[in-house]
Amino acid sequence: VQLQATGGGLVQPGGSLRLSCVVSGSFFTINNMGWYRQAPGKQRELVAAISSGGSTNYADSVKGRFTISRDNAENTVYLQMNSLKPEDTADYYCNADIRIRKWRTNENYWGQGTQVTVSS
Repeated sequence: VQLQATGGGLVQPGGSLRLSCVVSGSFFTINNMGWYRQAPGKQRELVAAISSGGSTNYADSVKGRFTISRDNAENTVYLQMNSLKPEDTADYYCNADIRIRKWRTNENYWGQGTQVTVSS
C-alpha cells in the first residue's frame, strides 16, 4: 500500500492550493483519512481528518479556510486550502487507516510530504 500526495507549491498570502493523496495497492478498505503538517522546528500536527462516512474535524487554526473531502471510488483524499497565510507554510502529509484484508485490523499509513510555502 502506498499513499502519494501531490499539489504543494509556492503561493502568495490569500491564495489557494488543493492537495490530493491517492492510496494505491492491494487492500480491503480505507477508514479514517487525514492531513497533517510539520513546519520547520515544530512537531507534526493534525490539520484535518475525515471518516469513512464523511465526518470531518479540523484544527482551530484552519477552520473556515480549509476543507477536507474524499472520493471513496478513487481512494483519494483532498485538502482545499483557501485564504492561505504564511503560518500555513509546512510540509503536508496524508495519513490513512487501512485494513489490508477483511480479517485484519486497521493499520496506519503515511504518504510522503508535499511542501506548501506561503510567501509574497
